[in-house]
Amino acid sequence: MTSIGILGVGRVGTNLAGKLSAAGHHVILGGRSPEDTAARTAGQAPRITFADQRTTARTAEIVINAMPGDSSLDRLTDLRTDLAGKILIDVSNATRDDSDGLPGDLCYPGSSLAEKLQTALPDTHVVKTLNTMLFMVMTAPETLATPPTAYLSGDDEHAKRTVTGLLGDLGWQPERIEDLGDITTARATEAMILVVPHILRRHGFKPFAVSLAR
Repeated sequence: MTSIGILGVGRVGTNLAGKLSAAGHHVILGGRSPEDTAARTAGQAPRITFADQRTTARTAEIVINAMPGDSSLDRLTDLRTDLAGKILIDVSNATRDDSDGLPGDLCYPGSSLAEKLQTALPDTHVVKTLNTMLFMVMTAPETLATPPTAYLSGDDEHAKRTVTGLLGDLGWQPERIEDLGDITTARATEAMILVVPHILRRHGFKPFAVSLAR
């Protein structure tokens, strides 16, 4: 099994950590300090260990960015050497919040966080996925009445195949994984976040995904 580092110890990061550890992977949860991370994630599975973010990025084979998207570029650029040669799975959306705290404008109109990350981290294989749904759907796609879609964007085909395998461990069936192409296609899925606040204001935080119907 794989050593997977998750940067971010909020709902997204801890949700992914639980499912990936249950699938047999060794997960390192990276927070600003290992003590803070361990305190906030007490009761997690035994395959989960805790470290600071730099140690997590340096020691894991694959790294997942589950930090807030609006600050991810600066934080991950600072880890450039530690992330060299690795797959970075970006599940974040870079937005500026509206007055009610829900996503508003995109931070990178005409581009995407994933593209910015790939430019800033040329020795890292960035793959964008799982950013078009509420966090609970990431690890339980079968709970929606309509099968959801997980989109993939990335320049490296081997990296995307590896990420597809991890999506399978999270419960995603191959026919529900849509490879859109290179990293520039991430700007399309990141723009999908703009529909999310309108849905949340009308229906609350009920599980949903922005999916492709055929």
